[in-house]
Amino acid sequence: MRYNKSMIRTHNPALVENSRKLRREATDEENTLWYRFLRELPVRFWRQKIIGDYIVDFCCPKKRLVIELDGAQHYEDEAQREDRKRDGELNRLGYTVLRYSNHEIHRNFEAVCQDIWSHIGET
Repeated sequence: MRYNKSMIRTHNPALVENSRKLRREATDEENTLWYRFLRELPVRFWRQKIIGDYIVDFCCPKKRLVIELDGAQHYEDEAQREDRKRDGELNRLGYTVLRYSNHEIHRNFEAVCQDIWSHIGET
């Protein structure tokens, strides 16, 4: 699917303030990924980007890529069902969703960065 600016601007305006709050109150893992890797890439990523009815941790519209960092709450049954539903809806909008645990950010940061790099296709 081709990049279409109108697709990324279609969002739920009721989420704007929450998106801003999440940027201000980023987790340590989000800050690590942002400041040590994503903000330096040759393609632009957005933090706490609204897509439809969702706020995603990181989004690269040009590459149609979403990155989600999952804390412990994401491993509960209900949260996993919601994550699958959310990922499916984002996939239908043309996005690839990459999920990493907070544990991976702490213990295997280089592998996470390499995986993201392989998905953006920049050499």
